[in-house]
Amino acid sequence: MLTSIYLIAITAEAMSGALAAGRRNMDLFGVAVIAFVTALGGGSVRDVLLGNFPVTWTQNPHYIYLTVSGGLLAVALARFMHRLRDLFLVLDALGLVAFTIIGCNVAMQLGYDVPIVIISGITTGIVGGILRDVLCNRTPLVFRQELYATVSLLVAMCYLYLLNYQVSADTALLASFSLGLLSRMSAIRWGLCLPLFRYSPARWD
Repeated sequence: MLTSIYLIAITAEAMSGALAAGRRNMDLFGVAVIAFVTALGGGSVRDVLLGNFPVTWTQNPHYIYLTVSGGLLAVALARFMHRLRDLFLVLDALGLVAFTIIGCNVAMQLGYDVPIVIISGITTGIVGGILRDVLCNRTPLVFRQELYATVSLLVAMCYLYLLNYQVSADTALLASFSLGLLSRMSAIRWGLCLPLFRYSPARWD
């Protein structure tokens, strides 16, 4: 199940990256690059930080084909994409959970301690979107909108907590997905976010 959701998620993330590139009037090469980075950037950064070589996608070329194709598909369907917004929000939430759990599993297999496992999960979940926004010259959405990184943190903690108490992997996976999806959808529905820090030099003089 996790693998299937992962493949769907990286395709959806690639399409969202392509749309972000389109808002910046990039050519098709730029679209392909942003689509690829959005979908696979988090896992790539995770592997580099953990010393997990070779980087995952280099051993699975079909990920490249899938993400680039997803980006180009978004270009072809751009005029209809606004109608699929709700679907993409759900797919993005599922992708966040899947990426987080996969990131945790990678770090656990490498024998890292719990804090690093959690950071690995969060990195996998959110860094692709951060790279997308940086390359598109805008403040990353994860830092200024509804709860996103916090959802990834909750998922990682829930998953590790359940595994630590000998809950079956399938049950831990289902519980983490339920928590992550409910949390992310609730954040979108009610605009839940962390407190914002607004700094104006004049206010502090």
